[in-house]
Amino acid sequence: MPESIRAILSALSPIDWLIVVAYMLLSLAIGIYFTKRASRSMSDYFVSGRNLPWWIVGTSMVATTFAADTPLVVSGWIRTDGIWKNWFWWNYLFSHVFIVFVFSRLWRRAEVITDNELIELRYSGKPAAFLRGFKAFYFATLFNFIVMGWVISAMAKIIKVFFGFETTFAVIVCITIAFIYTTMSGLWGVALTDFFQYFVALIGTTILAWIVVNSSEVGGFSGFLEKLNGLGSHLSFFMTSSGGTPVSEGFWSSSFFVFLVYITVIWWSSHNADGGGYFIQRMCSAKNERHALLGMAWFSLNHYIVRFWPWALVAVFSLIVYPTAERTGGDQEAMYIVVIRDFLGPGLKGLLFVCFLAAFMSTITTQLNWGASYLMNDIYKRFIRRNGSESHYIFVSRICTLILTVLAGCFAFYIENIGKAWIFLWAMSAGIGLVLIFRWFWWRINAWSEISALGASLLTIFILTLYTKFAKVPFELKHQIIVVPVSIATWLIVTYMTKPEPEETLLNFYRKIRPWGWWSPIARVAPEIKCPPFMPVITNWFLGVFFIFFAMIGIGKLLLGSPLLGLFMILVSICSGILIYVRIRKEWTEKS
Repeated sequence: MPESIRAILSALSPIDWLIVVAYMLLSLAIGIYFTKRASRSMSDYFVSGRNLPWWIVGTSMVATTFAADTPLVVSGWIRTDGIWKNWFWWNYLFSHVFIVFVFSRLWRRAEVITDNELIELRYSGKPAAFLRGFKAFYFATLFNFIVMGWVISAMAKIIKVFFGFETTFAVIVCITIAFIYTTMSGLWGVALTDFFQYFVALIGTTILAWIVVNSSEVGGFSGFLEKLNGLGSHLSFFMTSSGGTPVSEGFWSSSFFVFLVYITVIWWSSHNADGGGYFIQRMCSAKNERHALLGMAWFSLNHYIVRFWPWALVAVFSLIVYPTAERTGGDQEAMYIVVIRDFLGPGLKGLLFVCFLAAFMSTITTQLNWGASYLMNDIYKRFIRRNGSESHYIFVSRICTLILTVLAGCFAFYIENIGKAWIFLWAMSAGIGLVLIFRWFWWRINAWSEISALGASLLTIFILTLYTKFAKVPFELKHQIIVVPVSIATWLIVTYMTKPEPEETLLNFYRKIRPWGWWSPIARVAPEIKCPPFMPVITNWFLGVFFIFFAMIGIGKLLLGSPLLGLFMILVSICSGILIYVRIRKEWTEKS
């Protein structure tokens, strides 16, 4: 047996390899089982025939965001900046809760295959066609390549730490697995396997956290809590003006300003302010509006409350045991994998490797299927061949998936720091969120509004990337403090300088979607459409934010040595949750 093969096999015990092989065979079996169903039509292939229950919709969403890269990035941020850095993604709880009560219903009513399809439902003419095609190509290719690139890069890091593979081989293995699985089963297999993969990954990371914080290395859980005192700002949940980079060196370059931008701007200014590509795909796949709402709520609960703290505990433990990242050549993110390698024995090590493999599979398969849906539905079917058979479209969809897989693998070679890739990707879409929200609520928004918002954002980002005058300001903040205002000013001016969409287009949209907001000129023409009051929805949004926020922070306080404060915050969360349940139940009872 060649020495390289012997080294690979010896990296895990026989029981570990048995777990890995069993997982792979099960995933393959699910893919084969759903091949026939996924091949019936584009609707089946890309939105599961609009027949998914809420528990699969929500779990599939959270499994997709639980990628192989996520624990690594969270660990790297906690080790370098502290827990507060996670407000980079925690801030989305404001938009995700809003999506629960508002956009989940509206997207399900739209009955589209992709979110870009909505463009020609909301707008008309050549500007709408151009916008649909451009956004589909931009997000399916460049944007999607970066996402898949960092996910593949993360899995390559994991494989390299576990087995010692070179990155090239690891990338080839990862993209081959993803391609075979996605092309076979479509969204049916992706969503069903997501459900299984999420709980495998969650159980594995929870076991890891339990083992390390109770290990003799830190003196058990009580010793772990005692050693937290030496970590200082790494345990800060919120950044203050006295924390991080001193404000005296410049407010605009301080960690405090970074924190303020995270919690006040990002959640409404980015491209996924009204849902985001694969979130919308899942909501459109739900059985009905109620299942779309419950699915999004189930996602939010798991995304913010359940899955984060096992990662955080392992990251904090790694700081105690390995204050520096010498073992990984300075790579702070890879220290999460070092903990797995050093502290887990046979069986558990294989389980954790499967956890990462499951997290990788759930994310990369979703990105491939979603990206292929853009290329197929919004470009090929819309502009190239409108009257093809369903079997032809499924075949072309699989070709699109192959192309995306290969190009994503190429991008993975150029991503070294996943956290920085996260921030760069977010900066690419800064500034367009507000117009995406307003198109649902304000009749005056037209195709040129959205085109100018996206164009202004991309042009400003390109200029700022080349311009170095603001070098002292953190990269992501250059874009927020400049791109967002420029984009908003541009699309507002363009909106008032151009004509509104034709009344017929707006009327068809209004009758189909039944949106809230400023639609009085159109509502007068369609008095039969009755929209419920919006204020109760806003109240539910506030209660939902309280529920998520106090539970998320309360659990953290409980685990990190502040039990009384933690219990109080959890109590506030429970009260908020009960109020939401009573209000929603009353609403659904009145409708029925």
